[in-house]
Amino acid sequence: MKKKRCFSRGALFILALLFAAGFVLPTLLTVTNSFMTESELNANYGQVFSSTASSGSTTYLSESVTLKFIPDKVSFSQYITVLFRSPEYLLKFWNSVILTLPIVLVQLGFAAVSAYGFTRWRGKVRSVIFFSYVILMLMPYQVTLVPNYLVSEKLGLLGTRWAIIFPGIFAPFSVFLLTKFMRRIPVSLIEAARLEGAGEWKVFTRVCLPQCRSALYSVAILTFIDNWNMVEQPLILLSDASKQPLSVYLSEINTGEVGVAFAVATIYMIPSLLLFLHGESYLAEGIAYSGSVKG
Repeated sequence: MKKKRCFSRGALFILALLFAAGFVLPTLLTVTNSFMTESELNANYGQVFSSTASSGSTTYLSESVTLKFIPDKVSFSQYITVLFRSPEYLLKFWNSVILTLPIVLVQLGFAAVSAYGFTRWRGKVRSVIFFSYVILMLMPYQVTLVPNYLVSEKLGLLGTRWAIIFPGIFAPFSVFLLTKFMRRIPVSLIEAARLEGAGEWKVFTRVCLPQCRSALYSVAILTFIDNWNMVEQPLILLSDASKQPLSVYLSEINTGEVGVAFAVATIYMIPSLLLFLHGESYLAEGIAYSGSVKG
């Protein structure tokens, strides 16, 4: 029996290692290739795409591609081009920051207040509203994109950053996650604060929010990553290309600048990776606790 258990655990470990390598290798390839010289990149990848001038279409060429993880010579020329010689890349980067940070910060505040209301308020109306939040959470963004477009057009927000920020602020997932987490706070703790004369606002800020630190980190990380990588929203709601984020612009970098594309992709990944590494333990704790509570 012990041999079978050891064999099964070893097989699962190897399988998990293969899956992990499959997820990590593309990221590792992007980072290492961003430090290669232009000549080495051209030698490895050749001309992968070729634009047909007459039709404007893009065709795949039957040329071999060499995947290389270790550069022969480390070069920072791509990063110099991105950071100092091409301000357009930095403009798109700051567009992503301007669109993402307000959504994350305001959504945290709105979701925390809403979740506290769902936790403290009991009744059939509350259940119906919360069920509606769950239904909206299950809908993909593409389903609500047309209503958002029409509402933004009626409000005169179409083509502005507010057309993206306002729908992002009221996303239902963060409310759902924080509500599930707040329900695990002992009722006796809240009642003790009420007996000491604390009002609803003090109970919310002094009791509930400190208890929900891991859940708040989880919501912040997931919301940041989701909105940092958005593509459909700016493509549909922002007609001005100068206001679009870097996530949209990454797809427009042509293969003649493959080194620059690798460098931009690496810079684009840094904020998400740093935020995830900083709050990894909070993220796992918040999701685990939120998923373990019923009701």
